Amino acid sequence: MNSRSRCVWRFRRHCLELGGRTWIAGILNLTPDSFFDGGTHPDVESALQHARRLLSEGADLLDLGGESSRPGANSVPSDEEQRRILPVLRALRAETDAPISIDTRRAETAAAALECGADIINDITALRDPDMAGVVSRHRAGLVLMHMRGDPATMQKQPVYEDVLREVETFLRERIRIAREAGIEDEALAVDPGIGFGKTPEQNRALLRAFPEMRIGNRPWWIGVSRKSWLGTMTGRPVEDRLAAGLGALAYAALNGAHVLRVHDVKDSCDAARVVDHLLEEPKINELA
Repeated sequence: MNSRSRCVWRFRRHCLELGGRTWIAGILNLTPDSFFDGGTHPDVESALQHARRLLSEGADLLDLGGESSRPGANSVPSDEEQRRILPVLRALRAETDAPISIDTRRAETAAAALECGADIINDITALRDPDMAGVVSRHRAGLVLMHMRGDPATMQKQPVYEDVLREVETFLRERIRIAREAGIEDEALAVDPGIGFGKTPEQNRALLRAFPEMRIGNRPWWIGVSRKSWLGTMTGRPVEDRLAAGLGALAYAALNGAHVLRVHDVKDSCDAARVVDHLLEEPKINELA
């Protein structure tokens, strides 16, 4: 039975009908210190080549980031974040109409990126910057609201909850309320439970098992599990050897109701997602395979 709800994600010039299949967002880290691929795209041309590869392998969206959000990562000034992101974004916008998301928690960076043609702001702090909601609203952009305790530098120090499911759900509902009050339409919003952001491996497991039951305003679920440290906790594998573990988590999330999966390994993730989508279809038992 398909637990994935049908919904529309509408922003700028895009209207995505979600729920019929799994959508894949390819990660393009433009940082020197991201936990998996930091420093591998040090200039615009190498970043463009990687983005083209992600799209050719089946990515539906691209998610660009100029600041690492790995556990323990230090903050980056907005001007440095923009220096990393904007030249690549401008070059990409000149050659692709694919939706482009910007992974930032700063309204200043978000505004500059949206003016350069970005479509979505992926805000891991869910509007903690008081100017962020206004920026997103003015540009009629998409917005991903993620749950995180603290910030990347502190989030894994004491991830204690009385009830992680209730607290994440309550937080996301409250952030949706704030977005609405700023004039952001419900159909522009997606939500992310923040797997690996201020959670223990057991709390991550509980969220992945339960998030489809939350149905927070029937907004699409944006989920990131790719190569994360809790997969290493389960398997004992270093980050470079976590592809298979990540595909297992991706398949479970997709079967359990995720709409968009944010991944490093697009080709393999698309293969896994297509199998999941096929299994979720109603079987046509009278047709030959």
